[in-house]
Amino acid sequence: MLAFATLRGASWLIFSRLFGRVVDFINLLILARLLVPADFGVTALAMALVLIIDSILEVPVTQALVRLPTIDKQHLDTGFTLAVLRGIAVAALTIGCAWPYSWINGDPELVPVVCILAIGTVVKGLYSPAMVYFARNIDFRPTFIAETTSKVCGLIAAIVIVYTEGGYWALVANYVVAASVTTIMSYVFARYRPAFSLQRLGDFAGFMGWFTASQVVSALNWQYDRLMIGAYVPKALLGRYTVANDVSLIPTQSFIGPALQPLMSAFSKMSSDRARVGQAFLKAIRIAMLICVPATLGIALTADLVTNLLLGPKWAEAAPYLAMLSISMLPVPYFQTLTSLSLALDRPDLLFRINLIDFILRTIAVTAGFYFFSIEGVIYARLLMAAVMGAYYVFQLRQLLNLGFRRQIRNLWKVAVAGAVMVVAVYWLRMQLAGLEIPDFLEMVMIAGFGAAAYGATLLALGLRLKLGGGRFELFDAH
Repeated sequence: MLAFATLRGASWLIFSRLFGRVVDFINLLILARLLVPADFGVTALAMALVLIIDSILEVPVTQALVRLPTIDKQHLDTGFTLAVLRGIAVAALTIGCAWPYSWINGDPELVPVVCILAIGTVVKGLYSPAMVYFARNIDFRPTFIAETTSKVCGLIAAIVIVYTEGGYWALVANYVVAASVTTIMSYVFARYRPAFSLQRLGDFAGFMGWFTASQVVSALNWQYDRLMIGAYVPKALLGRYTVANDVSLIPTQSFIGPALQPLMSAFSKMSSDRARVGQAFLKAIRIAMLICVPATLGIALTADLVTNLLLGPKWAEAAPYLAMLSISMLPVPYFQTLTSLSLALDRPDLLFRINLIDFILRTIAVTAGFYFFSIEGVIYARLLMAAVMGAYYVFQLRQLLNLGFRRQIRNLWKVAVAGAVMVVAVYWLRMQLAGLEIPDFLEMVMIAGFGAAAYGATLLALGLRLKLGGGRFELFDAH
């Protein structure tokens, strides 16, 4: 029953992210055709600083509360007070860093952009702490409605700014409006009367220290390449790289991430039985990789069609970036699942260690790659890091849950074989279609259908089956 409840809760998050990504697609289609890559570059550079400051001062209110056996009003008040103090600190630090940051990057336009983006970050941090009750019950319907509403409002604001010739301010407005509406909607669903108190600070302190440190390092991991590239290359080139990276994240952010988010609550309820947790982890990562493998490889194999159909011809130079960056996303579901597991088992220190190792190795690899081969070198470095960190995640699972290498490989080898068959099938079909005058949309439909058929047929031939019903949801091996 817990698996089915987790699935039911995850479905709302999946629908929310899916609808939100559809809105983001519409947003991207409109803005990519009306704006120029340099506009995306300016916003990406400003957002990198804002996200790092956001992570440095992160207060994981919901995550800290979910793991507690009981929650009272004082817990909520303490979480709200910490969020307010955090907001003040974020505003002060952002304003203080805006000018030096713009001077380092030689772009005075960054000052107002950074400061306005910070408003969205501050408001987002004031999210109703009472929403934790829905998370504990694995009920994400309110989250679905709140995020859907915020995405639509952000899109409307962006379109208005574009048609008033506001340029890159449309991207800024989209972020700030969406963050503000999400926070407002959280209070609509989870009524909470704000009050200032730090009486329950002890229940936050230990968890908050490790989790915040982990978030800081994680933010540096994800933003380091943009910070370095933005300081040395034209904004248009940074814009192409940023948009390609954002599109490559779609499978993990829109489908897999939401599906895995309820796992923290599910793992918490069975944390006393490590063997059961291990079985649940293997099932979860198998389903996650079942989705991730064809999605990421499919985008990589059709990157030219994806960029042309979604973004337009002026983004054609971003296609090679998209192809390689999509492949680098393959181990992300492992990390997402491991994150939920670490927090559920009250091991945020483990999450910090993983992120720290990733940051050290990534800094060395990305810096060397950029020094020798510019942006292409950065992408090669990210591919290398994907392989290294993927192996490290497997190692950590062996230490944490006694899941040996062979057991983890047996859990996923059929998905890997199906992915390899799909790659060969799609590559063969693309060679057959080369030179033919086929509209991009029709070609995309043909390739996607053929690749999906090859992938699905291979899984069936290898004996993988999906069981849904009777309170159970399971991917099982019929052989």
